[in-house]
Amino acid sequence: MINCIIVDDEPLAATLLEKHISRIGHLKLVGTAENAMDAYQLLQTKSVGLMFLDIQMPHLTGIDFLRSLSQKPPTIFTTAYRDFAIEGFELEAVDYLLKPIMFERFFKSVERVLRHKTDAHEDFIMLKTEGMTRKVLIREIVYFESQGNDIKTVLMNNESIISKATMTDLESILSGKGLVRIHRSFMINTQFVTAFNTNEIVLGTYHIPVGRSYKSEYDAFVTAVSKGSVNQ
Repeated sequence: MINCIIVDDEPLAATLLEKHISRIGHLKLVGTAENAMDAYQLLQTKSVGLMFLDIQMPHLTGIDFLRSLSQKPPTIFTTAYRDFAIEGFELEAVDYLLKPIMFERFFKSVERVLRHKTDAHEDFIMLKTEGMTRKVLIREIVYFESQGNDIKTVLMNNESIISKATMTDLESILSGKGLVRIHRSFMINTQFVTAFNTNEIVLGTYHIPVGRSYKSEYDAFVTAVSKGSVNQ
């Protein structure tokens, strides 16, 4: 559930936004304001995850108001004028909606916020590679392979990432997240397992060997699969 507020001095426009918000189960309207000062008070007293902000308001425009905030909530600008789009996006607004706002366009804009919120709560790992630190979602990792002082991470789109890490580090970071080390050089994501025997585990087109010294980990994996309880 995302708490949202409407900042708009036009009653009809605000009423239409309220109607649109009521049609989306993941949104909860926690307040409305007709000007920047009232909006500021709302932001001080409410936990706001999304702000619908009119640009043309008395005393202080929506753009100037957003620019003045040290902590800016995700914001969707609403206006009857196209001229402010560039300024809006310079402030990293989620979107820019032209009035009168149709529900289909409204929903498409809100979907961006919902998708971002979902991704933000997904498990991920940060990998240092080629002078950059890259965020990788755990659900996209097929397996890790140790290669000397490096780790190769193979993703579901067949992309490979070479990074500086150790299997020991990865085991510590990813404990309880559905990844199992089955070999000195391999850690697999159990959600991609399509077949297995005592010698290897198959992840789609990838065949990963089972190490003798990792028999206990393999046995635990097999037991979990048999019970249908592998953590994913």
